Amino acid sequence: MNRLAYFISPHGFGHAARAAAVMQAVSEIDAAVYFDIFTTVPSWFFQDSLSAPFTYHELMTDIGLVQKTSFQADLNATLRRLTEFLPFQASRINKIAATVRRLNCALVICDISPLGLAVGKHAGIPTVLVENFTWDWIYQQYVDLAGRFNGHIDYLKSVFTGAQYHVKTEPVCSPGPVDLTTAPVSRKIKNPSARIRKRLGLPAASKMVLITTGGIKQSYGFLDKLKKIRHIDFVLPGAGLQRAIRDNLIILPARSDFYHPDLVNASDAVVGKVGYSTLAEVYHAGVPFGYAVRSNFRESEPLVDFIEKEMNGIFLNESEFSLGEWTAKLNDLLDMGRVPRSAPNGADQIGRFITGLIK
Repeated sequence: MNRLAYFISPHGFGHAARAAAVMQAVSEIDAAVYFDIFTTVPSWFFQDSLSAPFTYHELMTDIGLVQKTSFQADLNATLRRLTEFLPFQASRINKIAATVRRLNCALVICDISPLGLAVGKHAGIPTVLVENFTWDWIYQQYVDLAGRFNGHIDYLKSVFTGAQYHVKTEPVCSPGPVDLTTAPVSRKIKNPSARIRKRLGLPAASKMVLITTGGIKQSYGFLDKLKKIRHIDFVLPGAGLQRAIRDNLIILPARSDFYHPDLVNASDAVVGKVGYSTLAEVYHAGVPFGYAVRSNFRESEPLVDFIEKEMNGIFLNESEFSLGEWTAKLNDLLDMGRVPRSAPNGADQIGRFITGLIK
C-alpha cells in the first residue's frame, strides 16, 4: 500500500474540490493508495467527495486571503495572519515532517499549500505542486500596500519553486515550465440528471437554475425577485441551515444530500461567483454560466478569458449578482444551451501522472 500526503489550502472549497477530484482519480487507477489529508477544510467535505480511503489531519496549511465576504478580501487581516504564519518555524516543520515520515508517505502533494512543500523537502520526500496560481503571484497585485506583501512574496516564491514536480491546471493564470498541464480538474458526477431532479421534486422538463458561490454559506437579498419568475425553479445550496421549499425556490444547507457537481449537471444554467471548482464543474457539464466576478482578485481575469473562449456564459459584475439584476439576462442565458464536451478531465490526467511517480 502506498500512502500519499495531501496538503490542501483552506481558502474556500475550490482547492479541496480539486484535490478530492485528483485523489479519487488516483484511487480509481490504484485502489491500494491511501491518503493522509492535511488541512482545516471540514472533514465532511472529503467524506462526501471520496470513496478512496483517507485519514484526516486537522492542520492549518495555508493562509491565502482572509475573506470579509465571498467577494471581498480583508488585506490587513491577511497580512497579520501571514506574519504569524511565515516564515515557517523550524520546530513546526520538523514535527510535521516526522509525522509524514512515520506514516511512510511516498509523496507529498500540495494544492496550493506552501507548508506541505516545506515539509516534504525537509522530510526528504518528493513533492508535487498542483495549481492554477500560486500565492506569490496573487499577492503581486497588492505590492503597492506600503510594500508589506513584498517579503511574503519573495519567501513564498522560493518555496513554490522548490517543488520537485509541478502540475498546472487550466485555466492557468501564470504560464511557465511545468511537468504537466491539464484540462480543468473537476469532481465527477455521481448521479444522472434525471435522478437528481426527481429527488428535488422537479419534473424532468422543468427549467432549473443553480445559484451558487461554491457551496459555502451565503445569504441572498434577491429571493423575492426569484419567486416572481414562476416558470423557473431555483436551487440555492448554502442559502439556509436546512432543506426548505419556498414557492419555486429549493433552499439547501452548505452540506446536504446533494453533491454539488450533480446539481451543476442537473441544471439548465448556473449563476454564481467565478471560482476554480465551480468553473471546472460547469465546464465539464457544459451548462451556460452566469458568472459573477470578484474585483481586485488577480485570478479573475484568466478565469473570465477561459470562460469567454471555451464556455457559454454571460458576465455579471458583483452588483448585478448581489442585487439580483442578473434576472433580466436569465432568458438569454438559458437560450445558450449546453456545450457538448469530449475533453478529458484534468483529474484523470493528474491521476495517471501521480500513479506513475509511485510505481
